[in-house]
Amino acid sequence: MSDFNTLELITDSRGFATLWLSREAKNNAFNAQMIRELIIALDRVQGDPSLRFLVLRGRGKHFSAGADLAWMQQSAELDYHTNLDDARELAELMYNLSKLKIPTLAVVQGAAYGGALGLISCCDMAIGADDAQFCLSEVRIGLAPAVISPFVVQAMGQRAARRYALTAERFGGQRAREIGLLAESYPAETLDQQVDQWVVNLLQNSPAAMRASKDLLREVGNGALNPALRRYCENAIARIRVSAEGQEGLRAFLQKRAPSWQAQEPRS
Repeated sequence: MSDFNTLELITDSRGFATLWLSREAKNNAFNAQMIRELIIALDRVQGDPSLRFLVLRGRGKHFSAGADLAWMQQSAELDYHTNLDDARELAELMYNLSKLKIPTLAVVQGAAYGGALGLISCCDMAIGADDAQFCLSEVRIGLAPAVISPFVVQAMGQRAARRYALTAERFGGQRAREIGLLAESYPAETLDQQVDQWVVNLLQNSPAAMRASKDLLREVGNGALNPALRRYCENAIARIRVSAEGQEGLRAFLQKRAPSWQAQEPRS
């Protein structure tokens, strides 16, 4: 368990953490406290070398209903510079989640509105329920999805982002999968089972190799070729081949046995 008021950070003995949004009575809506606690929680995750990956979830019926109405009302009464400070805090959260060294998986059920789409988009992968409801709802209340927009565009593409940011239409899990926001969409009653399968699959992989691959893909970006990128990729494979886990993985493959990171998992 954790010492947060709006979150739960739970570490699994197999080597991963689940970060739960835990304001169930408020449908896990954002407020200043939750944003600050998320930043602190991600910093703890980043500093824990035992963790292989992070799962981001919401307690209760909904992943997150977006911004808390009481917090928004307070923000409306603040001046420009104070609002700018709030925006910078939210941006720190999104950028820290996006650049986390270990893989991240968001799991979405119920409503995911406004800033919640930012959290989902900042994760490397996301899965959700078919009946989940997504909405970039900001324009309905006179706002814009400003801080989250770079991550949303990366996740769903420019055309889809333009459509849903400008119309504030709701769309479901299967549509979210079609546009790339979700990797997969499942019947709601099977979602927890599917999460378990994703976890088991990720636990098969070399922790160091997943971190290296995430760094690699961040550097590759959209894949535009240039001499510097070629050199980076050449160095990346050379480094991982001579690393401890790279050597162990190659030996295990040639010797037809499980590598150490799989063999060391405790049996249930």
